[in-house]
Amino acid sequence: MPGMNVTWNPDAPAEWALFHRTHLGSLQQSWAYGQALQQLGVEVHRAMLWEDKRLLGLAQFQCRRMAFYIGLASCSRGPVWAADTPAAVRQQAWRALKRGIPTRPWRATLFSPEQTLDSLEPQAMRGLQRVLTGFSTVMLDLTRPLDELRASLDGKWRNRLVRAEAAPGLQVPVRSSLKEVQWLLERENQQRQVRGFHALPTDFVQAYIGCHADREQAFVVASAQRGKETLGSMLFLIHGAGATYHIGWANEEGRQLNVHNLLLWRAIAQLQALGVRQLDLGGVNTRALAGISRFKLGTGGRLVTLAGTYF
Repeated sequence: MPGMNVTWNPDAPAEWALFHRTHLGSLQQSWAYGQALQQLGVEVHRAMLWEDKRLLGLAQFQCRRMAFYIGLASCSRGPVWAADTPAAVRQQAWRALKRGIPTRPWRATLFSPEQTLDSLEPQAMRGLQRVLTGFSTVMLDLTRPLDELRASLDGKWRNRLVRAEAAPGLQVPVRSSLKEVQWLLERENQQRQVRGFHALPTDFVQAYIGCHADREQAFVVASAQRGKETLGSMLFLIHGAGATYHIGWANEEGRQLNVHNLLLWRAIAQLQALGVRQLDLGGVNTRALAGISRFKLGTGGRLVTLAGTYF
């Protein structure tokens, strides 16, 4: 690959973070995400793609063993590319990454690009086969003024927000409180046991926060409080100039008061103040999770369906 080289597992968190922030990389491609997974015992490999001295892209892989001698290396929602990287260079980069990843030789290497299917250049994906369809999420552009974002809310969503704002005695602090995070994680573990669903272990959150020198650059948690009682809470993980909604909880009274509308709205304002430019509201599935999907879509954000997973 003329002029192109790959640096594997660089000790360059600051350089990685700057590129990731500039190009609005996903949570899964942030340095702290990989560092947190490593603390939980996950094998992680990172690659920086260069053309001469210019950094063109980042790729972070999570690796796990599928069978006794077969491994799986997955680049989830990546690589993160400089916008002007030519399709031909990207196509060669996929091959270099597949050949060079320093893990067990008998492996499957998967890529799930942070692009929609119609935005992928055919030349860039030449030689890769699509093996899974992509998931959908809602993206909110936080560079827009707050009053414009409010005007874009679905009418019913905005009405619920207004009612929650008028609820007597309801306080909604949005801050980087470790105590409130721990409280929410305990409720999340209870939810998982009752509903029987699995996701990233809740220990990941503490590990992710611990990877940041300044926890205000790692997360915010919005809590709806009345007196000493918490009616609902939502956690957002910050990754450079982006943030991702991670988990939420509300009791019956909180749901009746539509506290999640108020929690999300107050979090949007705080994330803006912290310099976050884009909020990823997470997966949308209108069949299996119709209510949650309507809630996310009601924010007026952009529905994005990613291209899928390639081998």
